[in-house]
Amino acid sequence: MTANDQDLQLLARYANEGSEAAFSELVQRHLDLVYSAALRQVRSPQLAEEVTQSVFTDLSRNAGRLSASADTVLPAWLYQVARRSAVDVIRRESRRQLREQIALELADMNDHPSIWKEIEPLLEEAMESLEPAERSAILMRFFENRNLREVGQTLGTSEDAAQKRVSRAVDRLREFFSRRGVTVGASGLALALSANAVQSAPLGLATIISTTATASAAGAISAATLHAATTATTATTTATATVTSSAIGTTKALAMTTLQKIAITAAITAAVGVGLYQNRQAAQAREQLQSLQQREDPLKEQVRRLSQERDETTAQLAVVRGQNEALRANLNDLPKLRGEVGRLRDSARELAQIKAAATNNAGGDDSSIDGAFKTWAVRAARLRQRLDQAPDKRIPEMQLLTEKNWFDAVKDLKQLDTDDDFRQAFANARNLAKSEFGQILQKALRDYTTANNGQLPSDLAQLKPFFSQPVDDAVLQRYKLLQTGSLNDLGHGDYIVADVAPLVDEYHDATYKFSLNGTSSHIGDPIEDAVKTAGIQYAQAHNGLLPTDAAQITPYLQKPLTQDQIKHILSKIPPGITTLSQLEAIEK
Repeated sequence: MTANDQDLQLLARYANEGSEAAFSELVQRHLDLVYSAALRQVRSPQLAEEVTQSVFTDLSRNAGRLSASADTVLPAWLYQVARRSAVDVIRRESRRQLREQIALELADMNDHPSIWKEIEPLLEEAMESLEPAERSAILMRFFENRNLREVGQTLGTSEDAAQKRVSRAVDRLREFFSRRGVTVGASGLALALSANAVQSAPLGLATIISTTATASAAGAISAATLHAATTATTATTTATATVTSSAIGTTKALAMTTLQKIAITAAITAAVGVGLYQNRQAAQAREQLQSLQQREDPLKEQVRRLSQERDETTAQLAVVRGQNEALRANLNDLPKLRGEVGRLRDSARELAQIKAAATNNAGGDDSSIDGAFKTWAVRAARLRQRLDQAPDKRIPEMQLLTEKNWFDAVKDLKQLDTDDDFRQAFANARNLAKSEFGQILQKALRDYTTANNGQLPSDLAQLKPFFSQPVDDAVLQRYKLLQTGSLNDLGHGDYIVADVAPLVDEYHDATYKFSLNGTSSHIGDPIEDAVKTAGIQYAQAHNGLLPTDAAQITPYLQKPLTQDQIKHILSKIPPGITTLSQLEAIEK
């Protein structure tokens, strides 16, 4: 029975019987896989725990459906759900951080009003520099605080077009301010305009303006009426005087004088009435203004107290945020510290094992063992120090070396003094690092094929969730898959992954190949390897026939070699072997 079959049985027990023990066992079997997949994406242990809880909650909800399907591969399902849940959490955190950023910018705007003080004297000139449509968009969006939909409807465009027009106008304003020596970001400018562009008018000003405008309109109407009446009266009198004979000139003059008196009296009466009306309205406006000012004083005091409380709360919030950030930084370092402690424990255990084995081999002579142990420790420290000075001698796999590996790299050397000594020690460390990676790789391959019904990965990156410890992409790029498809299609001894990166030291570094349970390493002679590579290329170009003469493979060589060197290597081909396939069969 495979591990996946056991998973489905446990899931069925939970779905059908409600067995908490079965579900707990499932959690124990796959907790590390889900948590690791979540942690790699969200980069936060707390969020990774949240994602992990969400994944197993989804598993409990879908237990019946999953256990009933024979195609269910539980690790793969958990991995996919973990990825989706992590993406949701990342999006949620991004939105939260955006809201916090906007709040911080607003707070910063309130705490640092100098930006607005620099913008305000230039704002009207900047607005005048905009196109009419852009100016209208800015006025509606930031001066009147309308939403983008209303702006678009007013301008006869869509919401997206309004957004683009507003953004374009903000950029032009920023360019204008920048030319005047004022540097401000787009979001900062938008916030500054929204918060400060429109100030509240004094209380009562609207009432005074309305009253004054009404009174002025009434005065204008009265004057127009008086003028019309006077004109009409004069016209009537003139017509009458024309009809009347010239004999009654005295009567005409008297009538004109009386009419003028009446008109003047009416005009004075109207003017006095308008003045009295305006004085009355002004007195009422002053009374209303005084009343509003009396009511405004307590509000001012309340606003002052609220502003003070806001400032105190903002200061407390800043302190709390600082504490939270410090705590979060400490929590982020906790997994690293735990990993470091684990590695130190492993190193101490390995060193104790080395010392114990050496003591047994030396027949219990502690003094000689302590001396050898100290010598190895000094050599390992010198090797690390020398590597720090020669980064070109490092390979990415060396991050996987344990304390025991460092001791193994130097303990068989007679000395560590000359450049040749260090060259050999460097190569030992690189080869041990490749071997360590091979062990991690083989376990991940076994776990992957078990979780995927015997299928091999099509890309080494698919093994990442199955590595027992984090492995950088720089390491994976140095290897390639030799086999894909089903594990059942492989022959006995077929290797799955090979080391393909250029060797740092061709004479001492080994190349590695790995199967599920086996490892092959080869430290070659550069001359022999060059001739072998050229011979294979020759055989591929000549129907599989091997070269028999040095001149035949000279065009295929990647480096210049002498005829004697080539002949010496060709002489190693066994008698009777004439084709590449025969040679490969012997080497297997």
